[in-house]
Amino acid sequence: AVGCGQRVYVTDGEVTQIEGDPDSPISRGRLCPKGSASKGLVTSPLRPLKVRYRRPYATQWEDLDLDVAMDMIADRVIETRARTWQDVDDRGHPLRRTLGIASLGGATLDNEENYLIKKLFTAMGAIQIENQARI
Repeated sequence: AVGCGQRVYVTDGEVTQIEGDPDSPISRGRLCPKGSASKGLVTSPLRPLKVRYRRPYATQWEDLDLDVAMDMIADRVIETRARTWQDVDDRGHPLRRTLGIASLGGATLDNEENYLIKKLFTAMGAIQIENQARI
């Protein structure tokens, strides 16, 4: 999610080079500052590759299996939505929403990802959906 067109070269599943895309009408072969850091972002030995979780009141982080972490998130979303669901207001007007779930997106996501996140949170009944690009 950068502001420039990129050509990403991969050998044996590893990113070996990232260059500006000369066919891009926006950046015309140049990398933006974020784009020029892309290779380091994806190849850095400091990049986290595991799900890390710190339980409430714990002082240490632990590794979690991705499926376990996804189930934990899904359980919390379902419980929060059920607990905070507002079907109608005091006068019986339909609301069909939750104020217990919100989304604040960041600039590291591209338009397509933000579009899908907006659709997901709207389908769940959330109305507080923002993105850094709009703030």
